[in-house]
Amino acid sequence: MKNRKLLMIPGPIEVDPSVLRAIGEVTTSHVAPNFIECFGNSIELMRKIWQAPYGQPFIIAGSGTLAMDMAVCNLIEPEENALVISTGYFGERYKNILTTYGAKVTVLQAEIGEIVPLEEVEKELSSKDYKLVTITHVDTSTGVLNDPQPIAEIAQKYNTLTILDGVCATAGEISKQEEWGIDVVLTGSQKAIGVPPGLALFVVSEKAMNVWKNRKNPVQNYYGSFTNWLPIMKAYEERKPSYFGTPPVNLIRALEVSLNLINNEGIENRIATHLVYAKAFRKAIQKIGLELVPKKEDEAANTMSAIYYPEGIDGNQFIKGISEYGVILAGGLHSEIKTKYFRVGHMGAITKSDIVVTLSAIEFALAKQKYKLTIGESIGTFLENL
Repeated sequence: MKNRKLLMIPGPIEVDPSVLRAIGEVTTSHVAPNFIECFGNSIELMRKIWQAPYGQPFIIAGSGTLAMDMAVCNLIEPEENALVISTGYFGERYKNILTTYGAKVTVLQAEIGEIVPLEEVEKELSSKDYKLVTITHVDTSTGVLNDPQPIAEIAQKYNTLTILDGVCATAGEISKQEEWGIDVVLTGSQKAIGVPPGLALFVVSEKAMNVWKNRKNPVQNYYGSFTNWLPIMKAYEERKPSYFGTPPVNLIRALEVSLNLINNEGIENRIATHLVYAKAFRKAIQKIGLELVPKKEDEAANTMSAIYYPEGIDGNQFIKGISEYGVILAGGLHSEIKTKYFRVGHMGAITKSDIVVTLSAIEFALAKQKYKLTIGESIGTFLENL
């Protein structure tokens, strides 16, 4: 019997046993030959997973928020215009980061459960000279999925840089950075990449790197400046030792293992599995009368789901019942609906059995509060739709 609970939140997530073993390896020097090879290989694997063969990967100790911060602080300058396309909590965060660096920020805010129409995006980008636009691929607070491709096309039309917050999407949702012309795609290690928390991961386009090189003002961030980190990334890829800040060697070793797993499976296959599992999970949830926060099927994330509690269900008691069953789910995050919904992560190295157990826990917790359902109905629906 397991002596722990199944972690099914939208990050951190369950990770492959081989990744855990890698973290438990004996810690080596950050300039040891075996670690230099590990770091260099991880950089090269990121280009494959991000589908950005000419991009510059960065692997930095920190959270996904650090990746957001570094993308902005290196590209924006004071008084430049920035557009935030917001579908929830993390659009607001990007506004705050941009404001910190002196940008003039405009926010296009979607209604809860919706996306910003492309017509509004184009109208705003055409209205003034925007340096960059930020897009949240999947907002973890709402489970809403943006399609970055048409937004990137519009941005290119107006010579605007694009930053894609892929924290809850990269390696789980369709994303073709170079083909779509996206300038920065960022994530954190604890989501669909399948590594415990602690790494900020992103790839920067050649165009964006040139914009950074031609800045008029110094980057207003010491730790996050490309000036300090680019030589490190270049050196490790060339299999040479280098130092600016000590890298988390065990986490990067775990990253190499996880990226190899994804690459060996094939990024297209990995994403296709996410899509199949997510679609079947949504059908299962809806079969027992639950409603998703995203209002349209094609705008619902495939890495996680945000689900409203049915009328009469106490959210705290529901989450407690889930825990009693041996599963961990997340409560709400978006301030306007925080107590009205819960969130389920279904990304990374999850299996069909993980989702079956999660659905069983949801039914158990609902039944404890006398919610009317046929036990097993969601599980049957999920399996029928695989």
